[in-house]
Amino acid sequence: MKAGSKFLNAVSAVALTAGIVVTGAGVSMLAGVAIAEAAVVSRIDVRGNSRVDASTVRGNLTITPGASFDNNDIDESVKRLFATGLFSDVQISVSGSSLIVTVAENQVINQVVFNGNKKLKDVALRGVVQSRQLGAYNDLIIQADVQAIRDAYAAIGRSDAVVTTRVVPVEGGRVNLAFEINEGDRTKISSINFVGNQAFGDGRLSDVITTKRSNFLSFLSRKDVYDEDKLRADEELLRRFYYNRGYADFRVISSFAELDEASNEYVVTITVEEGERYVFGDVSIESTVPGIDSEALRGLIETRSGSVYSAEDVEDTILAISDRVATQGYPFATVTPRGDRDYTNRTISVVYLVDEGTRAYVERIEIRGNTRTRDYVIRREFDLSEGDAFNQVLVRRAKKRLEALNFFSSVDISTQPGSQPDRVVLIVDVKDQSTGEFGVGGGYSNNDGFTATIDITERNFLGRGQFIKASVGGGEDTREYSLSFTEPYFLGYRLAAGFDVFRTTDASYGQFEDETQGINLRLGAPITEDIYLSTAFKFSETRYNDANLASIVSLPERNAVGRTIANGGHQIGALSYTLSYNTLDDQKLPREGIAARFTQEYAGLGFDSDYLKTTAKASYFHMLSEQADMIGQLSVGAGHVVATGDNLRVFDHLFLGQETIRGFDTRGIGPRVFDGTSYVGEAGGTTYFNGTAEVSAPLPLVSRDLGLRFNVFADAATLYGNEISAADFGTQTLVGNDMEWRASVGFGITWASPFGPLRVYYAEPVVKEDFDEVKKFGFGASTRF
Repeated sequence: MKAGSKFLNAVSAVALTAGIVVTGAGVSMLAGVAIAEAAVVSRIDVRGNSRVDASTVRGNLTITPGASFDNNDIDESVKRLFATGLFSDVQISVSGSSLIVTVAENQVINQVVFNGNKKLKDVALRGVVQSRQLGAYNDLIIQADVQAIRDAYAAIGRSDAVVTTRVVPVEGGRVNLAFEINEGDRTKISSINFVGNQAFGDGRLSDVITTKRSNFLSFLSRKDVYDEDKLRADEELLRRFYYNRGYADFRVISSFAELDEASNEYVVTITVEEGERYVFGDVSIESTVPGIDSEALRGLIETRSGSVYSAEDVEDTILAISDRVATQGYPFATVTPRGDRDYTNRTISVVYLVDEGTRAYVERIEIRGNTRTRDYVIRREFDLSEGDAFNQVLVRRAKKRLEALNFFSSVDISTQPGSQPDRVVLIVDVKDQSTGEFGVGGGYSNNDGFTATIDITERNFLGRGQFIKASVGGGEDTREYSLSFTEPYFLGYRLAAGFDVFRTTDASYGQFEDETQGINLRLGAPITEDIYLSTAFKFSETRYNDANLASIVSLPERNAVGRTIANGGHQIGALSYTLSYNTLDDQKLPREGIAARFTQEYAGLGFDSDYLKTTAKASYFHMLSEQADMIGQLSVGAGHVVATGDNLRVFDHLFLGQETIRGFDTRGIGPRVFDGTSYVGEAGGTTYFNGTAEVSAPLPLVSRDLGLRFNVFADAATLYGNEISAADFGTQTLVGNDMEWRASVGFGITWASPFGPLRVYYAEPVVKEDFDEVKKFGFGASTRF
């Protein structure tokens, strides 16, 4: 049915083209009979036109009164008039001293309508057709529109869509054009089969490619839409996957899809040849460039003898050497890896050869395919511009940066010869993707009941690469509002400048309402590709409303609230910096790499709080089993706050809970205030340590295409030390101020759903104090739109 439909469309197009060619040939022949040699006319007479002005017809002729013309001029005039799309027939002849131009006007489209469409709205279909209201009716254009509509439906998995046209004449020589659409059923992917793979199972390889098998939620993600170009891109993903895991001889033998017309489902089959697994042999550097010391470059080598071969490590080494050589004054130098395979021992020895390179310059950078993202957002990711020395390494780096933005579903950079032999044109082809996110999160605690947050995020605001996020959240007694904005290239430099404004109210204390509002100003810049430095200034003001001081049981809190009310509020002005290190291979589901962060915050500057707060956290991810896609994670963290003026007030201390150690409530662990009978409040601490060990793997017995992962974890943390003055405690005492560790174990499920990653967990405290507050269940979700 589909092949027949395509054949009919092709036949229709040929027939229409042939009709025009015959008409044009006939005109030329007639003209040739009337005008055998060059001729001159004194006037041009236009006939047959009713809507189109005669001057428009004359303006598209190459013939003018008083000038000689021949058959070539007549042919060109006929082509120009047809090209306007205004006429269905054109005839040119000579009568005496007059040139007679007889035209038959195309009908004018009064209205374009779409009937039968539900999955694609009218506004989407109008964007793909060329026929327009008050435009000329043209059979060729309409046939192209029919195919464009079918292609649009194929892109959403409805390859069976049937599109016909209906023309209804109306007054004034106009017509209504209707596209009649039968959307058909979704063409699904019933299975994706891999043939020839032994080192990795079908499930692991399915995680690598973007084409997914259909499931009950596929209509939301659209990842089960078969597309030949998408399958070619999946081939490249498989190559990169194998090349980075030692399989240097890997190749894709074939990949294709077969359609079962009875079920309207595709079966995708990918045949591969894995080859042997290699490790690095000898690794060395040679240079033909005078002044370049090969030994001085050895510290830049990422490829180590005896380690598993990785194409990515080779590329990283090339980048590092190229950068160093360029900074030494050799911008045209090239670094070429030469591999020597030892098939017997399955090793690959690599020599990095540094050459002078060919002198070439970037003539221009052409950007194509960006329908939303602005050109300058793409250009600024290049460390070279028009007129600079061409450097393939910098081009590869720009490609990595563009992919890391996550603004595009595909990025491809190619080159074309320029206007001179030493000129190169860079062609950047991108395809925009959704960058918005709608987030929903929630949890439950014994104290606060259910809590929820809703946020809207746009990572490419107005196509300018800017980040903006608005968030609203709260529970029974709490409310949170925030707005964040980031300009990643402030003043044209790689400086990320932004701000956060926030307001929170918390009435969970019962005896008063805590209202805090403020602003955070941020500025950050990359030091290297992996290290980032950010600085910030934060100002906040806290007020306590509806306070019944006598009913505040915790004396440190009562005294702190009383002083704040007497002073008309409590203001904090703080300067901070954060140094971060990130080598994760994937920010959403990391399998390898390290993410670390170190922060110091100084509060003072003449405001009400005076302290120096230091926090640090590091996480390490490692693939425990490629076959099972089992990922291990180890995380550690620490923090310390010290007063730089008087004693710390209770609210300036550190607090720990569910965000650090699952199984405990917010502010659930640490020192407490004891009145002799019961624990009446959290006192906070000055020092904490925490650690997490976690293992995750695809949930068994369900399809991996659903994106469900099971994880087990163990958390541990301690919070201790307190600098509240003894006078603030009065008759009450401080308990739990020693370095006592808490621990919990649990399990959870993570779902990479069409709504974004959703997490649910259950944690059981196994080591705790009597006064700790427990929260065993938690969940959260985030979604893209």
